[in-house]
Amino acid sequence: MRIDPRQLLAALADTHAVSGAALAAALGVSRTAVWKQIETLRELGAPIQAVAGSGYRLGWAFEALDAGRIAAAMDAPVRSRISAIDVHWEIDSTNTELLRAAAAGPNGARICLAEAQTAGRGRRGRQWRSPLGGNLAFSLLWPFAQGMGALAGLSLVVGVAVTEALADCAIGDVGLKWPNDVLARGCKLAGILVELGGEFLGPCHAVIGIGINLRLGEFDHAAIDQPAVDVASLMAGAMPSRNLLAARIATRLVAALDRFATTGFAAFRDEYARLDLLAGRAIRVSARGEEHDGIAAGVDERGALLVRRGTALTQIDSAEVSIRAA
Repeated sequence: MRIDPRQLLAALADTHAVSGAALAAALGVSRTAVWKQIETLRELGAPIQAVAGSGYRLGWAFEALDAGRIAAAMDAPVRSRISAIDVHWEIDSTNTELLRAAAAGPNGARICLAEAQTAGRGRRGRQWRSPLGGNLAFSLLWPFAQGMGALAGLSLVVGVAVTEALADCAIGDVGLKWPNDVLARGCKLAGILVELGGEFLGPCHAVIGIGINLRLGEFDHAAIDQPAVDVASLMAGAMPSRNLLAARIATRLVAALDRFATTGFAAFRDEYARLDLLAGRAIRVSARGEEHDGIAAGVDERGALLVRRGTALTQIDSAEVSIRAA
Protein backbone atom coordinates (compact mmCIF):
# COMPACT_ATOMS: atom_id res chain seq x y z
CA MET A 1 0.00 0.00 0.00
CA ARG A 2 1.31 3.45 -0.91
CA ILE A 3 1.99 5.81 1.98
CA ASP A 4 0.95 9.43 1.78
CA PRO A 5 4.25 11.19 2.55
CA ARG A 6 2.42 14.01 4.31
CA GLN A 7 0.79 11.54 6.70
CA LEU A 8 4.17 9.99 7.47
CA LEU A 9 5.73 13.37 8.21
CA ALA A 10 2.75 14.28 10.41
CA ALA A 11 3.30 11.06 12.41
CA LEU A 12 6.92 12.01 13.18
CA ALA A 13 8.07 14.45 15.84
CA ASP A 14 11.13 16.58 16.47
CA THR A 15 10.95 16.00 20.25
CA HIS A 16 11.22 12.21 20.35
CA ALA A 17 11.77 9.18 18.14
CA VAL A 18 8.90 7.07 16.80
CA SER A 19 9.56 3.40 16.08
CA GLY A 20 9.14 1.90 12.64
CA ALA A 21 6.62 -0.54 14.10
CA ALA A 22 4.52 2.28 15.57
CA LEU A 23 4.59 4.16 12.28
CA ALA A 24 3.59 1.04 10.35
CA ALA A 25 0.68 0.37 12.71
CA ALA A 26 -0.53 3.98 12.59
CA LEU A 27 -0.41 4.08 8.79
CA GLY A 28 -1.65 0.52 8.17
CA VAL A 29 1.39 -0.57 6.15
CA SER A 30 4.45 -2.74 6.59
CA ARG A 31 7.67 -1.61 8.27
CA THR A 32 9.41 -2.10 4.92
CA ALA A 33 6.98 0.33 3.30
CA VAL A 34 7.72 2.84 6.06
CA TRP A 35 11.47 2.49 5.53
CA LYS A 36 11.16 2.94 1.77
CA GLN A 37 9.05 6.07 2.14
CA ILE A 38 11.45 7.53 4.69
CA GLU A 39 14.36 7.00 2.30
CA THR A 40 12.37 8.73 -0.46
CA LEU A 41 11.64 11.67 1.84
CA ARG A 42 15.30 11.91 2.79
CA GLU A 43 16.25 12.11 -0.88
CA LEU A 44 13.92 15.11 -1.18
CA GLY A 45 15.71 16.75 1.74
CA ALA A 46 13.37 15.92 4.63
CA PRO A 47 15.20 16.18 8.00
CA ILE A 48 14.48 12.62 9.15
CA GLN A 49 17.06 11.12 11.51
CA ALA A 50 17.43 7.46 12.42
CA VAL A 51 17.82 6.96 16.18
CA ALA A 52 19.50 3.64 16.98
CA GLY A 53 17.14 1.33 18.83
CA SER A 54 14.33 3.91 18.91
CA GLY A 55 13.17 4.63 15.37
CA TYR A 56 12.94 7.95 13.55
CA ARG A 57 12.66 11.59 14.52
CA LEU A 58 12.64 14.92 12.74
CA GLY A 59 15.70 17.15 12.94
CA TRP A 60 13.31 20.09 13.28
CA ALA A 61 9.55 20.62 13.29
CA PHE A 62 8.04 20.29 9.83
CA GLU A 63 5.19 22.66 8.99
CA ALA A 64 3.32 21.61 5.87
CA LEU A 65 2.16 24.28 3.47
CA ASP A 66 -1.62 24.71 3.67
CA ALA A 67 -3.69 26.76 1.23
CA GLY A 68 -6.42 27.39 3.81
CA ARG A 69 -3.98 28.69 6.42
CA ILE A 70 -2.25 30.89 3.87
CA ALA A 71 -5.54 32.38 2.70
CA ALA A 72 -6.69 32.98 6.28
CA ALA A 73 -3.46 34.87 7.07
CA MET A 74 -3.74 37.20 4.06
CA ASP A 75 -5.20 40.66 4.34
CA ALA A 76 -8.86 40.35 3.28
CA PRO A 77 -8.68 42.71 0.28
CA VAL A 78 -5.74 40.73 -1.09
CA ARG A 79 -7.43 37.38 -0.53
CA SER A 80 -10.37 38.52 -2.63
CA ARG A 81 -8.02 39.26 -5.55
CA ILE A 82 -6.53 35.75 -5.71
CA SER A 83 -8.54 33.27 -7.77
CA ALA A 84 -6.71 30.15 -6.50
CA ILE A 85 -3.93 29.03 -4.17
CA ASP A 86 -2.48 25.72 -5.35
CA VAL A 87 -0.17 23.76 -3.04
CA HIS A 88 1.69 20.83 -4.60
CA TRP A 89 3.60 18.10 -2.82
CA GLU A 90 6.17 17.81 -5.60
CA ILE A 91 6.34 19.62 -8.92
CA ASP A 92 8.90 20.48 -11.56
CA SER A 93 8.69 24.23 -10.92
CA THR A 94 6.05 26.54 -9.50
CA ASN A 95 6.87 29.11 -12.18
CA THR A 96 6.59 26.51 -14.92
CA GLU A 97 3.21 25.39 -13.57
CA LEU A 98 1.84 28.93 -13.74
CA LEU A 99 3.30 29.46 -17.21
CA ARG A 100 1.32 26.37 -18.27
CA ALA A 101 -1.80 27.81 -16.65
CA ALA A 102 -1.31 31.12 -18.45
CA ALA A 103 -0.87 29.34 -21.79
CA ALA A 104 -4.08 27.36 -21.25
CA GLY A 105 -6.26 30.45 -21.30
CA PRO A 106 -7.16 33.69 -19.54
CA ASN A 107 -6.39 33.58 -15.84
CA GLY A 108 -6.79 35.92 -12.93
CA ALA A 109 -4.20 36.22 -10.19
CA ARG A 110 -3.12 32.79 -9.01
CA ILE A 111 -0.60 31.50 -6.46
CA CYS A 112 1.34 28.25 -6.71
CA LEU A 113 3.52 26.74 -3.99
CA ALA A 114 5.32 23.41 -3.66
CA GLU A 115 6.88 21.41 -0.87
CA ALA A 116 9.59 20.24 -3.28
CA GLN A 117 10.65 21.16 -6.81
CA THR A 118 12.45 18.75 -9.11
CA ALA A 119 13.43 21.43 -11.63
CA GLY A 120 13.39 24.70 -9.73
CA ARG A 121 14.85 27.50 -11.82
CA GLY A 122 16.79 30.61 -11.00
CA ARG A 123 17.96 33.47 -13.17
CA ARG A 124 19.85 32.62 -16.39
CA GLY A 125 18.86 28.95 -16.22
CA ARG A 126 20.51 28.20 -12.88
CA GLN A 127 19.05 25.46 -10.71
CA TRP A 128 17.29 26.56 -7.52
CA ARG A 129 17.75 24.18 -4.59
CA SER A 130 14.44 23.29 -2.92
CA PRO A 131 14.98 20.86 -0.02
CA LEU A 132 11.72 19.52 1.38
CA GLY A 133 10.49 21.89 4.07
CA GLY A 134 13.71 23.89 3.89
CA ASN A 135 12.64 26.32 1.19
CA LEU A 136 9.65 28.45 0.36
CA ALA A 137 8.90 28.07 -3.36
CA PHE A 138 6.26 30.68 -4.15
CA SER A 139 5.00 31.85 -7.54
CA LEU A 140 2.31 34.37 -8.47
CA LEU A 141 0.60 34.75 -11.84
CA TRP A 142 -0.45 38.39 -12.22
CA PRO A 143 -2.25 40.03 -15.17
CA PHE A 144 -1.40 43.52 -16.40
CA ALA A 145 -3.57 45.67 -18.64
CA GLN A 146 -0.50 47.36 -20.09
CA GLY A 147 2.13 45.76 -22.28
CA MET A 148 5.45 44.17 -21.40
CA GLY A 149 7.29 47.32 -22.39
CA ALA A 150 5.77 49.09 -19.37
CA LEU A 151 7.11 46.56 -16.84
CA ALA A 152 10.73 47.73 -16.61
CA GLY A 153 11.99 47.43 -13.05
CA LEU A 154 9.40 44.84 -12.02
CA SER A 155 11.94 42.45 -10.46
CA LEU A 156 13.26 45.31 -8.29
CA VAL A 157 9.73 46.11 -7.11
CA VAL A 158 9.27 42.45 -6.19
CA GLY A 159 12.52 42.60 -4.22
CA VAL A 160 11.22 45.55 -2.20
CA ALA A 161 7.98 43.66 -1.46
CA VAL A 162 9.90 40.55 -0.35
CA THR A 163 12.01 42.53 2.12
CA GLU A 164 8.81 44.02 3.56
CA ALA A 165 7.27 40.55 3.94
CA LEU A 166 10.42 39.28 5.65
CA ALA A 167 10.34 42.24 8.03
CA ASP A 168 6.68 41.44 8.81
CA CYS A 169 7.96 38.07 10.07
CA ALA A 170 10.77 39.67 12.12
CA ILE A 171 13.46 38.81 9.55
CA GLY A 172 15.46 42.00 9.23
CA ASP A 173 18.88 43.28 8.16
CA VAL A 174 18.37 42.22 4.55
CA GLY A 175 19.13 44.14 1.38
CA LEU A 176 18.89 43.84 -2.39
CA LYS A 177 21.59 43.04 -4.92
CA TRP A 178 20.56 44.18 -8.38
CA PRO A 179 18.66 42.85 -10.23
CA ASN A 180 16.94 40.07 -8.28
CA ASP A 181 18.77 38.79 -5.20
CA VAL A 182 17.85 39.27 -1.55
CA LEU A 183 20.96 39.14 0.65
CA ALA A 184 21.68 38.95 4.37
CA ARG A 185 25.14 38.96 5.94
CA GLY A 186 26.57 39.25 2.44
CA CYS A 187 25.02 35.92 1.38
CA LYS A 188 22.02 35.02 -0.75
CA LEU A 189 18.82 34.52 1.24
CA ALA A 190 16.26 34.61 -1.57
CA GLY A 191 16.05 34.84 -5.34
CA ILE A 192 13.48 36.28 -7.72
CA LEU A 193 12.61 35.09 -11.22
CA VAL A 194 10.13 37.12 -13.31
CA GLU A 195 8.87 35.66 -16.60
CA LEU A 196 6.58 37.62 -18.90
CA GLY A 197 4.01 36.56 -21.47
CA GLY A 198 1.22 38.04 -23.54
CA GLU A 199 1.27 41.00 -25.90
CA PHE A 200 4.08 43.54 -26.01
CA LEU A 201 1.54 46.36 -26.26
CA GLY A 202 -0.85 44.67 -23.82
CA PRO A 203 -2.46 42.99 -22.16
CA CYS A 204 0.25 40.79 -20.68
CA HIS A 205 1.00 38.75 -17.58
CA ALA A 206 3.93 38.12 -15.27
CA VAL A 207 4.83 34.92 -13.47
CA ILE A 208 6.77 36.01 -10.41
CA GLY A 209 8.80 33.30 -8.71
CA ILE A 210 10.29 33.78 -5.23
CA GLY A 211 12.51 31.22 -3.55
CA ILE A 212 13.54 31.75 0.08
CA ASN A 213 16.12 29.64 1.92
CA LEU A 214 14.53 28.58 5.20
CA ARG A 215 16.81 25.74 6.29
CA LEU A 216 19.80 24.56 4.28
CA GLY A 217 21.76 21.43 5.14
CA GLU A 218 25.45 20.91 4.44
CA PHE A 219 24.68 19.17 1.15
CA ASP A 220 22.48 22.06 0.03
CA HIS A 221 25.16 24.62 0.85
CA ALA A 222 27.73 22.60 -1.08
CA ALA A 223 25.48 22.40 -4.15
CA ILE A 224 24.86 26.17 -4.34
CA ASP A 225 27.36 28.04 -6.52
CA GLN A 226 27.52 31.15 -4.30
CA PRO A 227 27.54 32.00 -0.59
CA ALA A 228 24.07 31.37 0.83
CA VAL A 229 22.33 31.91 4.14
CA ASP A 230 19.02 30.66 5.53
CA VAL A 231 16.33 32.08 7.79
CA ALA A 232 17.14 29.56 10.53
CA SER A 233 20.65 31.00 10.83
CA LEU A 234 19.38 34.57 10.91
CA MET A 235 16.70 33.77 13.50
CA ALA A 236 18.84 31.49 15.67
CA GLY A 237 16.30 28.71 15.17
CA ALA A 238 13.21 30.78 16.05
CA MET A 239 11.53 30.13 12.74
CA PRO A 240 8.45 32.01 11.52
CA SER A 241 5.53 30.02 10.16
CA ARG A 242 5.99 29.07 6.49
CA ASN A 243 2.30 29.65 5.87
CA LEU A 244 2.42 33.08 7.50
CA LEU A 245 5.49 34.03 5.46
CA ALA A 246 3.73 32.95 2.24
CA ALA A 247 0.68 35.03 3.22
CA ARG A 248 2.79 38.10 3.97
CA ILE A 249 4.60 37.76 0.62
CA ALA A 250 1.25 37.59 -1.17
CA THR A 251 -0.10 40.60 0.72
CA ARG A 252 2.97 42.80 0.21
CA LEU A 253 3.37 41.71 -3.39
CA VAL A 254 -0.21 42.45 -4.45
CA ALA A 255 -0.03 45.91 -2.88
CA ALA A 256 3.27 46.61 -4.66
CA LEU A 257 1.97 45.35 -8.02
CA ASP A 258 -1.13 47.55 -7.81
CA ARG A 259 1.07 50.56 -7.15
CA PHE A 260 3.55 49.57 -9.86
CA ALA A 261 0.77 49.24 -12.46
CA THR A 262 -0.16 52.86 -11.80
CA THR A 263 3.23 54.52 -11.28
CA GLY A 264 5.86 52.23 -12.78
CA PHE A 265 9.21 51.74 -11.06
CA ALA A 266 9.89 55.45 -10.53
CA ALA A 267 7.74 55.53 -7.37
CA PHE A 268 9.86 52.73 -5.85
CA ARG A 269 13.25 54.23 -6.68
CA ASP A 270 13.85 55.75 -3.23
CA GLU A 271 12.69 52.60 -1.44
CA TYR A 272 15.02 50.51 -3.56
CA ALA A 273 17.90 52.91 -2.89
CA ARG A 274 17.58 52.32 0.86
CA LEU A 275 18.00 48.57 0.27
CA ASP A 276 20.64 48.77 -2.50
CA LEU A 277 23.72 46.78 -1.46
CA LEU A 278 25.72 47.64 -4.57
CA ALA A 279 25.53 51.44 -4.50
CA GLY A 280 28.97 53.00 -4.18
CA ARG A 281 30.80 49.69 -4.44
CA ALA A 282 33.34 48.52 -6.98
CA ILE A 283 31.68 45.93 -9.21
CA ARG A 284 32.39 43.88 -12.29
CA VAL A 285 29.83 43.78 -15.07
CA SER A 286 29.82 40.70 -17.33
CA ALA A 287 27.83 40.97 -20.53
CA ARG A 288 27.99 39.22 -23.90
CA GLY A 289 31.36 37.68 -23.15
CA GLU A 290 32.96 40.94 -22.01
CA GLU A 291 33.78 42.20 -18.54
CA HIS A 292 34.01 45.78 -17.30
CA ASP A 293 34.85 47.19 -13.88
CA GLY A 294 33.14 50.25 -12.46
CA ILE A 295 31.40 51.79 -9.46
CA ALA A 296 27.71 51.07 -8.92
CA ALA A 297 25.77 54.34 -8.80
CA GLY A 298 22.24 53.20 -8.00
CA VAL A 299 19.45 52.69 -10.51
CA ASP A 300 17.54 54.99 -12.84
CA GLU A 301 13.78 55.59 -13.00
CA ARG A 302 13.35 52.42 -15.11
CA GLY A 303 15.33 50.22 -12.71
CA ALA A 304 18.42 49.98 -14.94
CA LEU A 305 21.72 49.74 -13.08
CA LEU A 306 23.91 52.83 -13.28
CA VAL A 307 27.64 52.11 -13.50
CA ARG A 308 30.28 54.83 -13.35
CA ARG A 309 33.48 54.26 -15.30
CA GLY A 310 35.71 57.28 -15.02
CA THR A 311 33.53 60.25 -15.93
CA ALA A 312 31.04 58.16 -17.94
CA LEU A 313 27.76 56.87 -16.49
CA THR A 314 26.42 53.75 -18.19
CA GLN A 315 22.93 52.23 -17.93
CA ILE A 316 22.84 48.42 -17.70
CA ASP A 317 19.75 46.32 -18.44
CA SER A 318 19.21 43.32 -16.15
CA ALA A 319 18.58 41.00 -19.10
CA GLU A 320 22.08 41.55 -20.42
CA VAL A 321 24.45 41.30 -17.48
CA SER A 322 25.54 39.51 -14.36
CA ILE A 323 27.13 41.33 -11.46
CA ARG A 324 30.01 40.14 -9.31
CA ALA A 325 32.12 41.87 -6.72
CA ALA A 326 35.23 43.26 -8.36
